[in-house]
Amino acid sequence: MASPDIFLSYNREDAAVASRYADAFAAEGLNVWWDTALRSGEAYDEVTEAALRGAKAVVVLWSPRSVVSRWVRAEATIADRCKTLVPVTIEPCERPIMFELTQTAELSHWTGDAGDRAWVAFLGDVRQFIDRDRAPSAPDLMATAPASGMARRNDFDKRGGVPSLAILPFTNRSQIADDDVFAEGMVADMVAALSQGANLRVLASIATAHLKGGAIADLARVGAQLGVRYLLEGNVRRAGSDFRVTTQLIEAASGHVLWSGKFGRPLAELSDLQEELACELAAALDAKVSLIELERALRKPGDITAWEAVNRSTLALRHLDPESLVLAVDHARRATQIDPDFGAAHAMLASALAVHYMFLVPDSAEAIAEIHLIAERAVALDGEGAVCLNLVANAYCFTGAPELGHLRALQAVNAAPNYGNAHYALAVASSMLNRFDQAIEQCHIAASLMPGAFSVYYVKIWHANALIRAGRWDEAEASYDEGLAIAPDFAIGQYHKAMFCWRDGRKPQGRRIVATLRAGGMDYATVRNIFERAFIGSPTFDEMMTAVEALWAETETAP
Repeated sequence: MASPDIFLSYNREDAAVASRYADAFAAEGLNVWWDTALRSGEAYDEVTEAALRGAKAVVVLWSPRSVVSRWVRAEATIADRCKTLVPVTIEPCERPIMFELTQTAELSHWTGDAGDRAWVAFLGDVRQFIDRDRAPSAPDLMATAPASGMARRNDFDKRGGVPSLAILPFTNRSQIADDDVFAEGMVADMVAALSQGANLRVLASIATAHLKGGAIADLARVGAQLGVRYLLEGNVRRAGSDFRVTTQLIEAASGHVLWSGKFGRPLAELSDLQEELACELAAALDAKVSLIELERALRKPGDITAWEAVNRSTLALRHLDPESLVLAVDHARRATQIDPDFGAAHAMLASALAVHYMFLVPDSAEAIAEIHLIAERAVALDGEGAVCLNLVANAYCFTGAPELGHLRALQAVNAAPNYGNAHYALAVASSMLNRFDQAIEQCHIAASLMPGAFSVYYVKIWHANALIRAGRWDEAEASYDEGLAIAPDFAIGQYHKAMFCWRDGRKPQGRRIVATLRAGGMDYATVRNIFERAFIGSPTFDEMMTAVEALWAETETAP
């Protein structure tokens, strides 16, 4: 396929507007690629990526619908990296934060008039991208990307690596020919969604296309041939007025079913919601594999890889008590010793030390300097890895440098738009910078990308942090309640609950909570340190600390 002049990125609901742009570009003699050109039988992910990376200009149509589309955001991210992004607003909306600083044409008013001044100016911008001599060219980037990606994957595998997955062709159990297209589309959409994350290495659908239509007797052999740890099989079928997708996650070596999921949408809405359904399924699968991998690392004997040591550190951070925090640091430090050149290991050590500092260590410029030095070492080793950047962002935030944390979190989101932890890190940094709306939005995205994961409780707590800073106390308490339902032993979270109770007149309940915490060994210096660090610069800090201090004073004589 020849490289197009223009790749048109848009949301399906904006197809009529996209058609207007495609026709206008064609009238100017420009070659436009958009997905109506996709021929039956072609692998969506392979063809789309080839056109996207090969295009001289990627025109992204921003609208209220496309700004929340993970596909459009992912395409815009790749275009931005290839320096081919030419965005245009077709309807008033707030662009994704990572593209706010990108010059964007405003054509919300444009109805197709070839003489419209704004259109003519925009067309001139597009032509500059098409006509310029670029080095390296987009085809060169295509040629080099797989090789560098494979080198990173092979290197990662030596360390234990991120888990690998192949999605087998879905079976159409409706026996309706039209549903074959949907089954193929679900696989392609899921591959696209999972490949924009950081927890899984997923094979392109073309790698498993030859397995369509036949029963697979030896899953272990298929897994070995594909070089993956996990296989996902699924089927689609109609059930009354609904369309259902059923999936099974299988451990390739043993054939054991590790997880099954059922997802559905009303048939009447299916054409509009297929992308949403694929995202929901992919997010659930990603979260489940992450949990399986964490538990696998914990069960494995002493001879572990650096990646498995990182996973053990992550597991230890589920509990923020002193013993668990020390254990998290120890595991992360062991990861750096196993592989001194593993960026994610250094990033995990910086993050674990930062959490340990935030909860247990008195103010120390020396401790902060050491953590930042380790974080910088991590970025030097793996400055493009979403896992590394996410952890480094947390390290900066928890040591009083949210501006640096925000920068690294943005980079993590750009590197892996479907990685929930990257959005969580961006939420933390945004909240600490009093960017309430951005923090709340990022918390919603993060939670949607890690359904069922234990770490959602971190998201709930920082969602509450942003709401408190915004003065939305009732909503903040509700978010804390959701977090404490997942992690009821989170002591500082319990103190927050007591604070909410004291503020709105439930003082006896608040005092009981704090008295229990004090009986368990909590001291006031630690409480104040944590609140000051978590709510750095908050406009509601004084109001909050009035309640925190009053509760402590009123429980001086409590048993």
